[in-house]
Amino acid sequence: MSPAADLGRVLCIITGASRGFGRAVAQDLYRLAQPGSVLVLAARSGVDLRAFQAELTESEAGRAGLKVEVVVADIGKVEGLENIMRTSREAFCEDMDHIMLINNAASLGDVSKYVKGFTDMAEVDSYLSLNVSSAMCLTAKVLQAFPQRPGLRRSIINVTSLCALQPFRSWGLYCTAKAAREMMFKVLAEEEPDLRVLSYSPGPLDTEMQVEARTKTADPSIKKTFSNMFAQGQLLTCEMSSAKLMKVLLDDKFTSGDHIDVFDV
Repeated sequence: MSPAADLGRVLCIITGASRGFGRAVAQDLYRLAQPGSVLVLAARSGVDLRAFQAELTESEAGRAGLKVEVVVADIGKVEGLENIMRTSREAFCEDMDHIMLINNAASLGDVSKYVKGFTDMAEVDSYLSLNVSSAMCLTAKVLQAFPQRPGLRRSIINVTSLCALQPFRSWGLYCTAKAAREMMFKVLAEEEPDLRVLSYSPGPLDTEMQVEARTKTADPSIKKTFSNMFAQGQLLTCEMSSAKLMKVLLDDKFTSGDHIDVFDV
């Protein structure tokens, strides 16, 4: 079967969309969506979001009838998720044929200490709320708001990491969250066979998170690995990795629940 030319008339919700990988994905999806589609972009930075909204709206796709809605939200809080859902329900039209959720928002967490240093339950709970609970609850809300019906595709994308599969010393919070999210989406794929569920690992990206990794990681060997990757030009651009994700989505050959790494594409 040949790859699809576009992603249909889609309502696409993207968290962490104002910068980095989320921003690159939004740009690519905007080009691959049919007129009448709507992107709902969520992030904490209102200034960055609104500037990005203006940029997309003024583009060729924007002039062709694609819309962008923005939601300034902390997805680690209930009201943040409710605001995203309110905007998404208002943006939906009955003739849309594709619902897509990109669970991209994430934080690295405190990598300056090892697991034995995490004695503060409130700190751990706050991290997991943003990085695990929010993805589960937003996904559930989207599935309930837009139930399966004939002619409607529903796709759930989890932006994951090698850290979901492999332990990194002093990255206890991040590895834990990524592993938990990945298993959650594997369970979802088993429970909902009509869904297309994908965990996509975008690889080592040249982002602010990488700067954190190089400067704050407690474990010297892990820190050196990231510093060497930067020095040797081995980091990927967000645009390069997003293009690979678009290929996977258009080809649509993956088994629902799969983990696909950028280097596998």
